[in-house]
Amino acid sequence: MSKNIVLQIGAGGVGGVVTHKMAINRAEALQKAGLSVDSIKNYKQTESGDSQGGVFSRIILASRTIDKCKAIADSIRAKGLGEIEVDSVDADNIESIVALIEKYRPKLVVNVALPYQDLIIMEACLRTKTHYLDTANYEHPDAAHFEYKEQWAYDTRYKEAGIFALLGSGFDPGVTNVFCAYAQKHYFDSIESIDILDCNAGDHGYAFATNFNPEINLREVSSKARYWVANDTQAKISEISTESNLALNPDLKQDTIYRKFEREERHWEAEVRAKEEAKFSKQSAISHSTLKNENYCKGQWRDVAPLALMKEWDYQEVGVKNSYLLYHEELESLIRNIKGLRKIRFFMTFGESYLTHMKVLENIGFLRIDEVAHKGGKIVPIEVLKTLLPDPASLAPRTKGNTHIGCYIKGRKDGKERVIYIYNICDHEVCYKEVNAQGVSYTTGVPAMIGAKLIMEGKWGVGAKKNVAFTQSSQELEKSSIDRQQALSQSNFSAQPANLKQNPHSLDIDIESYNKQRLEMNRDMPQGGEYQGVDNGAELYKGRLESCHDDTIQGRNSKILDEKPALQKESAELVEMRNRSFQGGGDGSYLSGNDRADNAESAIYRSMQGSGVWNMEQNDPDPFMHELNLQGLPYVVCEIDSQGEVRVLEDGRR
Repeated sequence: MSKNIVLQIGAGGVGGVVTHKMAINRAEALQKAGLSVDSIKNYKQTESGDSQGGVFSRIILASRTIDKCKAIADSIRAKGLGEIEVDSVDADNIESIVALIEKYRPKLVVNVALPYQDLIIMEACLRTKTHYLDTANYEHPDAAHFEYKEQWAYDTRYKEAGIFALLGSGFDPGVTNVFCAYAQKHYFDSIESIDILDCNAGDHGYAFATNFNPEINLREVSSKARYWVANDTQAKISEISTESNLALNPDLKQDTIYRKFEREERHWEAEVRAKEEAKFSKQSAISHSTLKNENYCKGQWRDVAPLALMKEWDYQEVGVKNSYLLYHEELESLIRNIKGLRKIRFFMTFGESYLTHMKVLENIGFLRIDEVAHKGGKIVPIEVLKTLLPDPASLAPRTKGNTHIGCYIKGRKDGKERVIYIYNICDHEVCYKEVNAQGVSYTTGVPAMIGAKLIMEGKWGVGAKKNVAFTQSSQELEKSSIDRQQALSQSNFSAQPANLKQNPHSLDIDIESYNKQRLEMNRDMPQGGEYQGVDNGAELYKGRLESCHDDTIQGRNSKILDEKPALQKESAELVEMRNRSFQGGGDGSYLSGNDRADNAESAIYRSMQGSGVWNMEQNDPDPFMHELNLQGLPYVVCEIDSQGEVRVLEDGRR
C-alpha cells in the first residue's frame, strides 16, 4: 500500500469532477515542488506514486465502461494536468474489485459508482485492508429504500482490520453534515433543530431532465418524505395524517402543484404489490409502501406522502423557491450525533414543470423499478426512462445559474436562542469551465476529493482525532478553538467571527461516559455496528490477544506464548489510554503514546485509533471547512436575529 496512490471506481459526472480535482491538486503540488508548466503537462505517474505530486501522485480511474475513463483522462491531459491511468472493473463483482485493488495497492478506494454497489466495494476493501470512501449510502436495487445500517455493520470488521471508511462525502450528505458539526463545535452549546436546504436554480433548457443519474434521482424524489422529532416533541400527536404533520410543522403548507394530477388508484399498483409480497414477506412489502410513525433514537420518524408538504424559502442571493419536504440519508446519522437535537428536516426545490412531468411519469408507471413483460421479454420501466432522458453529463455545457445548499440551524448559546445559517453558492458555468461538469456534479465531486485528500494526508482516518464536540477533552477543545481563531485571523475574510470558541463546560464529558451513552444509542444497530461512533480499538486489540492465547493453549502458536506478558501489558495500557480519552494529552494518553515514534507500541496505538466506519460529522470539521474555501466551494456563515436581520460572520469567498 502506497501513501500516494488512490483508486477511483466510477466515471460518471461526479466521477469526472473527482478525478479532475485530484489532478488539479497534484499539479499544484508539482508546481510547489518547482516543476515547470511543460513538466506538469507531461507528468507521468510512477508505479510507487512519487512524493512530488503530493497525496495524489498516482491516480487510477476504473469503470465498467473504460471509454468513459479514457474521455476523462483525455480531458485532464488537455487541461495540462498530466496523465492518469485507466482500467476496467465490474463493480457488481467482488472478485473483480479485489483483483483491481491488489493490482495497484492504493491507500484509498474512492467509490463514486452506484449506491447499489457500496456493500460490494466495502467488502473488497475489507478483504484487501484498504481505506474506503463513498458519497451516498447503500440502496437496495430491488427496493426504493436506503439507509446506513448495512454499512454501519462493517464497523467492527474495519476496526479489526485497522482501516477507515468515510461514508457520504458528497454535499448532501457530506458538506451539510460538516456544516452541522462545525456549527455545534463553534457556534452552539446545543442544537435544537436543523433544516437542510438544497436549491438548484440552474436552467439546462430541456422540458424535463435530471442533473444526476435519473434512476437514483427519481427514486429519491418519488419516495415518501420523512422527518424526525424527539419524543417530547411528538408525544401529543401520534396519529398519521397530513393535519397532524402540519400541526408539528406550522411553517409548512400542502402542495398544490404535484397533487394537481393525483389519482387514488393506478392500474399497475396491484401488480407491483403482488411482486413485492412474493419477493419479500407480506409485512415487509406493506411497510415499504405505507406511511407510518417509527421509533428511532429517542425520537420518532414521521412519514409523509411524497412531495405533500412544502415551504417557500427565501434563499440568500437566489430568491424565493418552492421547497419540498423529502427524506435524505444524512438525517439518519445527524440524529445520532448532534447534541440536543429535537427536530431535523430536509428540503429540495422543484419547479412546476419538473413536478408535472414527474407526476405524469409516476401515474403511467414509468417510475416502476420492477420488471414488466414487453413483447416476449422483460423491461424495467425506470431503466427505459433513463435511456430516453438526456445523459446528465450532457447537461453541463447547457446549464446556467446557481446551486444553493445550506443548513438553517436553531439552538442555544450561553443560555440564549440563536439562529445560524451556513451555505454555499456554486455557479454552473464556472464549474464547467474548470472541470467540464455542471454544478450538481461539482458540489458532490469536490467534497469527495476533499475527503480523500484529508484521509491521504492523515488529517482524517486512522490515527486522526475525531470531532472534538463528541470526544475531545476540555483542554484540547480550548486549544482547537485557539488554533481555529489564529487560522481565521490569517485569512482574507471580510468579517471575523465574533466567537468561534465552544463553551468547554458544555462538552465536559469524559470518554467513558460518552461511550456508555453511545452504546445505549446503538442498541438498534445490526451485528458489527454496536460500537459505531466509538473508538474502541483497545478492546478489540484485547480480544485479539485473548484469541491468540486460546490458539496458544491449543498448541498452534508457541511464539505467542513467549510474547504473552508483553502483549498483556500493551493491552492493559491501551484500555487505560482509551479510558483517559483518545484526544487528551499528558502521560498515559493516546497522543502521548503516538508521540513516542521510536517506541514499538506506537504502531499499535496508530493502527487501532480512528479506524472503523464513520460518518462525516464524526470527524473534526475544521480541516474540511478550510479545504472548502481552497477547493472551489467556499462557505458563508450568517447569524439571523429575531427580526430577520442577517449578519455575516464568515465569508470564505473573500
